[in-house]
Order: sequence, then structure tokens, then C-alpha cells
Amino acid sequence: MTAPLTPPPPPHEPSPHAAWPPSPGGYAGTGAVLHDAPYGQDGPGMKTELREAAVITVAVTLVGAVLGLLWVWLAPKVPLVGDVVEGNWVVYFKDTEGEQAIGVDGTFTLLALACGAVSAPAVFLWRRRGGVPLVVALGVGGFLGSLLAWRLGVWLGPGSDVLAHAQDVGKGVTFSAPLKLGAKGALLAWPFAAVLVHLGLTALFGPRDADPYQPDAGLPKDGYGAPMG
Repeated sequence: MTAPLTPPPPPHEPSPHAAWPPSPGGYAGTGAVLHDAPYGQDGPGMKTELREAAVITVAVTLVGAVLGLLWVWLAPKVPLVGDVVEGNWVVYFKDTEGEQAIGVDGTFTLLALACGAVSAPAVFLWRRRGGVPLVVALGVGGFLGSLLAWRLGVWLGPGSDVLAHAQDVGKGVTFSAPLKLGAKGALLAWPFAAVLVHLGLTALFGPRDADPYQPDAGLPKDGYGAPMG
């Protein structure tokens, strides 16, 4: 009696879809780590960010009143002189080569840059995990604050009717010209400085998101910074 010619069964090969055995750390593999690792908190919701952005816009805009008062106080005076020529009043610059008018624009620009450099850290310290709405609010508030400072300075400064002013003070008497912002680009100094400083502070000192590709991402840390669990 002969043995059957049936070949022995092939050795069992693991299916490519079989799960990897769990690693000593308690993770089933790289795929499980990427799927199960928490990404950390995303911060406040959109409604909260929009509400905070509205508060920042209003607060920064109101600071523009301080900028306007400082501009009136620190800006150099542009001297004018009135005279009567053939029975008509004329007004001309007392110092035709003076640079007071440039100094008025420069003073506003420097003060606006200082306001931007101060408002950005204040917003950053108040809300470190700020999103795009907060940065936009900081820029919009800075621009509106510059507009408020400009109009307030013109209103509080010398009168705009130079002929009437010249007649009031008399012929040949020096008086100050109305406060005028010749370089309208100075209105962008505050928002530009504020956004730039805020982005720099966020890049240097802002919170960091957990790396989802790290095995211990999102795990609680002990007192020495080592992952727990």
C-alpha cells in the first residue's frame, strides 16, 4: 500500500492586512500613533475670536486720541506772517527755507510707530493664542486710531482760516499755521508697526502646536518634561 502523493501544505504566510503586534510602548504601529495622537487644543471658537477682535479694534482706535494730543503738543510750529499788499491781506511763510512742515509729518509718523510698538505687545500679552481676527483687528484699529489722531490734531490745532487769523494778530505779527498732515502715508505707520511687532512676538514667544508625528505628542508631562503613560 503506497502513501498518497498529496503535497504538504505550504507554510502559513501572514496576510499583508494582518495587524502588527503591539509595541512595548502600547502603540499598535505608526499608523495607530498618527491616528490616536491628540493634536492639542485649537484655542477659542470663532465667535469668541470675533468678539475679542471687536474689543481690540475699539480699544486701539480710542488710543488714537492720545496720539492726537501728543501730536498737537510735540509737533513743531510753522510760522506765518500776514501783510497788506495793495489793500489786500496776504499770508506767507516767515521762514521760506524752514523744515517745520516736514517736522510735523515726521512727528506724527514717529508717534504712530511708537503707538504700534506699544499696542502690539499689549494685545499679545492679553491674548497669546491669537488668530487671524486679532491680527486684523490690530491693523484696522491702528488705522482708525491714526485717522482719529489726525482729525483731532487738526481740530485742536490752530484755526484753518489763516487770513482771519492774520487780521486778528495784526500786520507783520508771526502766528502758527494750521496743523496739517502732508504725507498721508503716515496713517499706515501705526498698523504696519503693530502687525509687524505682533507677528514677531508670536513667532518668538507664541504657543507651539504639538507635533502629531511624535509618539508622545499630546501626552501629559511630568514635572521633568517626560511623557506620562
